[in-house]
Amino acid sequence: MKVGVVLNPIAGGGRLKQHWPEVSASLKRHFGDFELRETQAEGDAERLALDLAASGFELVIAAGGDGTASETADGLLQAFQEHGRTAALGLLPCGTGIDFARGLGLSDEVDLTLKRIAGAKARKVDAGRICYIDDHGALASRHFINIASLGLSGATDRAVNADKRKGKISAKALFYWRTVWEFMRYRFQDVRITVDDGDPVEARMALVAVANGKFFGGGMMIAPDAELDDGQFDIVILRAAGKLRLIWDIRLLYGGRHRNHPAITILRGKKVVVEPLGDVDKNGALVDIDGESPGRIPATFEILPGALTLRC
Repeated sequence: MKVGVVLNPIAGGGRLKQHWPEVSASLKRHFGDFELRETQAEGDAERLALDLAASGFELVIAAGGDGTASETADGLLQAFQEHGRTAALGLLPCGTGIDFARGLGLSDEVDLTLKRIAGAKARKVDAGRICYIDDHGALASRHFINIASLGLSGATDRAVNADKRKGKISAKALFYWRTVWEFMRYRFQDVRITVDDGDPVEARMALVAVANGKFFGGGMMIAPDAELDDGQFDIVILRAAGKLRLIWDIRLLYGGRHRNHPAITILRGKKVVVEPLGDVDKNGALVDIDGESPGRIPATFEILPGALTLRC
């Protein structure tokens, strides 16, 4: 089996890179020869994964955080669409956000994780595709594997990714602090949400999460009932309410205990359209795509059942 590794050398404060001799030895023990590709900038993991899959590699391991995993998956999905090449995705999690790996129950111990990947059977899981407006005002699209959302999460992503403490303190602490801080500054936004062919839902919201996986935000179980292979999204809407009370109730998200919260609505569907109401500039909420915030709504989210091959 031809194995490629896409490594983000700065993920988790550079921990994998710092211990690369041990990581490399573990890779060779479980897979034999492998080809290493390192990212240098945003978007590199997508390009490198596409090239590996198009070149006939059967397994591509994303070594980094959620952003690296998401970009790698995006590249693999593009390789199938453009070249008919299928490569499985493996995950070696290390980064500020490892929520997709958390949902899969992966260990943070390198050798155990690689042993699990080597012995695992490939399985088909769903992926998502989002179309949105990028920061230059152009229509853009990309795939996601875990959760895409909008509102408070987009603002929090930007704050976390700009924080100089990223990689130096725990992801949970950093995300929690930044979520609370951004929430205090956040102005609730008015949106229209349409799920499949249902009647539109208009809401003044803090957050709308379109979930394939369960976790985001450094360990928040935002979609406790989400499954990766059920062909549907779980759509979680957090409506506007008293800020102090909501900040206190953020703790409920870590255990998935928010299902019956009066400000929460949970829907299910295969296609979600979210549009700003009224003033587009005021209500054009920032999007979050697997931990990155590249633009804003209006946005359309579509499920791609069984589109991604996962090995872990």
